[in-house]
Amino acid sequence: MAATIPTYMGLSGRSLSLMVSTVATTGFLLFGYDQGVMSGIIGSKHFANVFEEVRDNSTMQGFVTAIYEIGCLAGAMFILAVGDLLGRRKAMILGGIIMILGTIIQVTSMPGHVPLAQFIVGRTITGVGNGINTSTIPTYQAECSRTSNRGLLICIEGGIIAFGTVIAYWIDYGASYGPEDLTWRFPIAFQIVFGLVLCISMIFLPESPRWLLTHERYEDAEQVISALRGFETGSAETQMERDIILDSIRASGFTGQKSTPVKALFTGGKTQHLRRMLLGSSSQLMQQVGGCNAVIYYFPILFLQSITPGQDNLALLMGGVNMIVYAIFATTSWFIIERVGRRKLFLYGTIGQCLSMVLTFACLIPGTQSAAKGAAVGLFTYIASFGATWLPLPWLYPAEINPIKTRAKANAVSTCTNWLFNFLIVMVTPIMITNIGWGTYLFFAIVNACFLPIIWFFYPETARRSLEEIDIIFAKGFVEGKSYVRAAEELPLLTPEQVEQEALKYGLIDTAARGAAHAQRPIGIVDEKALSEKSEIEAGSHEEIEN
Repeated sequence: MAATIPTYMGLSGRSLSLMVSTVATTGFLLFGYDQGVMSGIIGSKHFANVFEEVRDNSTMQGFVTAIYEIGCLAGAMFILAVGDLLGRRKAMILGGIIMILGTIIQVTSMPGHVPLAQFIVGRTITGVGNGINTSTIPTYQAECSRTSNRGLLICIEGGIIAFGTVIAYWIDYGASYGPEDLTWRFPIAFQIVFGLVLCISMIFLPESPRWLLTHERYEDAEQVISALRGFETGSAETQMERDIILDSIRASGFTGQKSTPVKALFTGGKTQHLRRMLLGSSSQLMQQVGGCNAVIYYFPILFLQSITPGQDNLALLMGGVNMIVYAIFATTSWFIIERVGRRKLFLYGTIGQCLSMVLTFACLIPGTQSAAKGAAVGLFTYIASFGATWLPLPWLYPAEINPIKTRAKANAVSTCTNWLFNFLIVMVTPIMITNIGWGTYLFFAIVNACFLPIIWFFYPETARRSLEEIDIIFAKGFVEGKSYVRAAEELPLLTPEQVEQEALKYGLIDTAARGAAHAQRPIGIVDEKALSEKSEIEAGSHEEIEN
């Protein structure tokens, strides 16, 4: 029978990869929407008519908003615990269902029936679903993408957060002119549309081929690889990609374990699991402590108090313009991520954020309306720098810097770090602004300056590298006793065959992979053919062996 190209949803090759990316991006659009939707609702008098406890109570408003981050943290911890067993596809479906359930609980809150408690429970549940999705989607996208466009696709995911926030902001603004219930119920309920697209689509899309291979589902993995790349089943290209992934699994040292033990995250050696987890997690930490929430939180307050006092509608409109600027600059990384690289974008973004914070605090010191306009410029330039660099990069870097066997858990740790410090900054920023004013922005300027040496000395470049090539970078640095940044600079771009050769050279694997045919052979069965194949493997032969 002639070999065929497998399909999912009737798609294969480029069209299937595009569908995978579209659905993954919808998950992050939902993330951005849900993060932004409360900003235009929480201070509304119509919202306060149902939830009396939040009326003129900034502490309760902050709690209702920030409890979402706690739910997200719980969702990320859930993936840390069972993500390897559940799989990428099922986790995304589950995350979407949980978000829809949480949304329904929120919008059905009614006066006289403890509405605030119900709303908080619903918002927390929605956060759990989002935590599951944000821990899983970048990993799924990275494991399904080609090397040439992996950075672009995950940057699109990260950047689309800004578009979700923009959509939420303007839906909030439009709904504010409607009937009392519409002003808050419709904006919150609208996210169900994104959740349904995510859940229904993932039912028909493939599982990650790398996850399938770690669970020894070889035929399924070959089918997915063939479908994603547009190869015929059983083709040499499919087998080569499969073998490279199997080599990476063997190099991890946890072959045959369907769920990677947590202790694997804390190992060093040639695979450098701990270092790689810390690199990914530190990028998420720096995203949050760099001051992005301080800017997003203070922008409307600055306009109301210092630039357009008494003009609430104008302040809201300027907030909307700020979100549009945010979204426009979020697209910048899409066009330069592979050309410029991760390291330079991290460095450029940090410098831009630092200088913007310097401009902001310097212009707030005089306390005059004209000087405050300079501070507004500083906030605009900050959000532009952040949107183009630090918004998408911390979602990309952990997904590709971590090796296949610890990727799900390490990415979940990175996402936990994001939500933990997101919650911290959301809670302390209003207190800082109230007590030290412009000193808040001086603090964030200093923090951003501290990022520069960390990025310069510790963050290796991963642009245009396959996920398996990145394993070689860390093995090279460890074996040769040199900086991993330098190892990345010295290592040329490798072909799949060269990746296998370098893995042998640096001792990541003892023998070249011969694919699933050997792994599928029942343990304990020894025959002449098996012994013959073993001899060929030990001799380093690269001939195809028929099963």
